[in-house]
Amino acid sequence: MTGDRVIFSRPYVARREMDNLAAALASGHLHGDGPFTAAATTKLREITSARHVLLTTSCTHALELSAILLDLAPGDEVIVPSFAFTSAATSLTQRGATPVFVDIDPDTGNVDPSAVADAITPRTRAVVVMHYGGVAADMESLLGLAAAHGITLIEDNAHGLGGTWRGRPLGTIGTFGTQSFHDTKNVHCGEGGALLLTDDLLAGRAEIIREKGTDRARFLRGQVDKYSWQDVGSSYLPSELNAAVLDAQLDEFETIQSERHRVWNSYASALGDWAQQRGVTLMTVPDDCGHTAHLFYLRMPDESRRDGLIDDLAEQGVVAPFHYVPLDTSPAGRKYGRTPRPCTRSAEFASTIVRLPLWPGLDDDRIGRVVDAVTRHVW
Repeated sequence: MTGDRVIFSRPYVARREMDNLAAALASGHLHGDGPFTAAATTKLREITSARHVLLTTSCTHALELSAILLDLAPGDEVIVPSFAFTSAATSLTQRGATPVFVDIDPDTGNVDPSAVADAITPRTRAVVVMHYGGVAADMESLLGLAAAHGITLIEDNAHGLGGTWRGRPLGTIGTFGTQSFHDTKNVHCGEGGALLLTDDLLAGRAEIIREKGTDRARFLRGQVDKYSWQDVGSSYLPSELNAAVLDAQLDEFETIQSERHRVWNSYASALGDWAQQRGVTLMTVPDDCGHTAHLFYLRMPDESRRDGLIDDLAEQGVVAPFHYVPLDTSPAGRKYGRTPRPCTRSAEFASTIVRLPLWPGLDDDRIGRVVDAVTRHVW
């Protein structure tokens, strides 16, 4: 029965959500760029220290905005980790660019800088860097490669709001940072995202592209006497209803993070000895990273034993899924992308990972059920 199951994820419900929604509905301003958009944007700026923050309808759309701002076109290549969500690639193919799939660091699931270096060609315009599970990639190496070859870093920070690398907020280290507020993320508004930028000129153009290619935002600020079509663009601006929920969520950001870290730390403490004895690898965090407790995963010795654990947990009422199918092996990846070398570590990572339930409000009793179910599994 559903009531007896330990579900994998549950969207957080913030105290002020209903009040904010009622206020937005009463205001008559339901389209974007209203007071809740402004309030949520200010809070995101405070959390990330980003110079510019633009709310979007999804992280996918923030990635698409980045691709447009780069003026990507057919013939251009962008290096993408094979172990990533599809939006990292679809945002590029919509512009006619070719995603070049490379392998990952098996210790973190993040893109391997040495694989990036091997894949750079004269056509390389950018590298998409996903911070898997809210744990920073090797940014020192990646920044060095970007500087040496004149390429752009796009941070897919869907998992990483509030995470850091050597004290620097994730999403603000590359040229572009993209955030997700899908309801599976730590902070959410059902569906939503944001684009983080430091460059003033890019931010100005992004504002136009986000508003159907018009300078409407400048008009609303009184900077022009009328607005008109200025550039390519689409409708990437979320409604005030989404922003109202996001604003309430961001008010409780510290509480959400504290709760998630409580669960993450419980798993790490309870499963350490068992994992070492059974040849299982637990999620680890490098010393120079501040992670977000977005995920807690373990890696089984092989795919068969991974599938056996998932099935056994399901029988005990614990929902624990695996994650991405590597992009280089997917039908669209083979059709639209290029893979210079086999992404064997991505394949192994994807075929051995198990993610454990993790959400605020997951109490000690249910955490104990998950731990007992995992440690009782025999293979």
